[in-house]
Amino acid sequence: MRLSRAFLPTLKETPAEAQIVSHRLMLRAGLIRQTSAGIYAWLPAGWRVLQRVSQIVREEQDRAGAQEILMPTIQSAELWERSGRYGAYGPEMLRLKDRHERDMLFGPTNEEMVTDIFRSYVSSYRDLPRNLYHIQWKFRDEVRPRFGVMRGREFLMKDAYSFDLDAEGARHSYRQMMYAYLRTFERMGLKALPMRADTGPIGGNLSHEFIILAETGESTVFYDSELEQIDWAGSAFDFDSREDMQACFDLATSRYAATDEMHDEAAWAAVPEARRREGKGIEVGHIFYFGQKYSKPLELRVAGPDGSQVIPEMGSYGIGVSRLVAAIIEASHDEAGIKWPDSVAPWKAAILNLRVGDAACDALCEQLHAALPDEAVHDDRNERAGAKFADADLMGFPWQAIVGPRGAAAGRVELKRRMTGERQEVSLEDAIARIRG
Repeated sequence: MRLSRAFLPTLKETPAEAQIVSHRLMLRAGLIRQTSAGIYAWLPAGWRVLQRVSQIVREEQDRAGAQEILMPTIQSAELWERSGRYGAYGPEMLRLKDRHERDMLFGPTNEEMVTDIFRSYVSSYRDLPRNLYHIQWKFRDEVRPRFGVMRGREFLMKDAYSFDLDAEGARHSYRQMMYAYLRTFERMGLKALPMRADTGPIGGNLSHEFIILAETGESTVFYDSELEQIDWAGSAFDFDSREDMQACFDLATSRYAATDEMHDEAAWAAVPEARRREGKGIEVGHIFYFGQKYSKPLELRVAGPDGSQVIPEMGSYGIGVSRLVAAIIEASHDEAGIKWPDSVAPWKAAILNLRVGDAACDALCEQLHAALPDEAVHDDRNERAGAKFADADLMGFPWQAIVGPRGAAAGRVELKRRMTGERQEVSLEDAIARIRG
C-alpha cells in the first residue's frame, strides 16, 4: 500500500465531539467516520483492524469447538413474543414493520432466532452438545450514544449459543467459553479479568463479564493482582477435558475480581493487602448460562437416552468486536497516538522514505515494499520527515522502517519499535525478518 494512493484520511486537529482517547484517535487516524449519531463507517485502516480482531475471535471460537453460522440482522417479532422479551426489552430495540404490516425488529441479540433454527433440525440427545456462533452487526437504540464505537448504536458482535442435554454439560460449555475468551483477549495484547456479573435482560443464574483495565473505563474494579500473572494464551488446557475446564475455571475465578456493582467488602478484606488492586475497566465480553429460559418457551425438545422428551440447557456468549478496537486503543496509546499490538495492527510497518527522489532511498524503500506487500504501508509522499513521523506514530504501526540518504547509501534501515520507542539500525534482510516476526 502506497500512502500517496491510499485512503487514510488523518486529521491534525481533534474533533470537538470526541470525549475519550479512543474516539479521538480513531477519528484522527482515519479509522472511522461518523455518519449519524452512534453510527460509524469503517474506513480502510479501521476495517483491517476490525477484520484482524474478528479473525482472532473466530480462531478461538473454532478452537473451542463452536461452529460458525450467519443469522440475519432483521428478526420476526413473533419469536420474541413467544419468549416474552418483545414487550419487555425496552426502547433500545428498534422495532419496524414490513410492507405486509408484520412486526419486525433489528436484532440486538439472537437467543430466540438461534433456538428456533436449532429446534428445526435437532431431535435427539445424540445431536448434543453443540455450540453455534456468528459475527454480525447489531443495533441498540441507545438514548445517548457516546464515546465513539465504545457505546454506539450499531456495532459488530460475536454471539455464541450452546445447547446441552443437562446442567452439568451446560456448565462445561460455559467453562470452555471462559477459557476461549481469556485466550482471545490475551492474543490481542489485552489482560482481561473475568468478574462475576449480573445477568441483566438475557437472564440466567451464572454470568461473568470480562474487563480490561483502562483509565477511561466506565466501571471501578477491584481485583487480586495474581490474576494478571496468568498466561492464558500459553496455557495448555484441553477443551474436551471436563477436568481441565474445571481447573481452568477454578484458576480464573478463585481470585477476587469484581466491579463496583458486585463488590463485596468482606471478601475484599480477605485478599492480602499487597495484592489488592483498584482501577477503571472496560467490559469487552460477557458470558451467560441461563438453562431453559429460551428452549422451554420456544418448545425446543429432544429425545433423551431413555426416550423421554428433554428440554436442552442453553448459554450465550458475547464479545463486542467493534468495541474491542476502541478498548485496545484505550489500553495502548500515548500522547502521539495509537500503539497497536502486532496481532491486530492494520499493517505491521510504515516504510518512511525521508527523501523522496533520492535514488538510494527510493530503491531501498521499493525493495522493502516489494518484500512486504500486505504487511507495510510505504509513505512515499513528498512530505517533510516530521509529518511522516507524526502520522506513523498517530496510526500506531508496530514498526517504522526509516530510510534516509546516509543509511540507504550503506543499505541500512533504521527500525523503530512503536510500543517501546527502541531504535536500531539493521540490514535490509534483518528489517524484513523482524517486521514479518
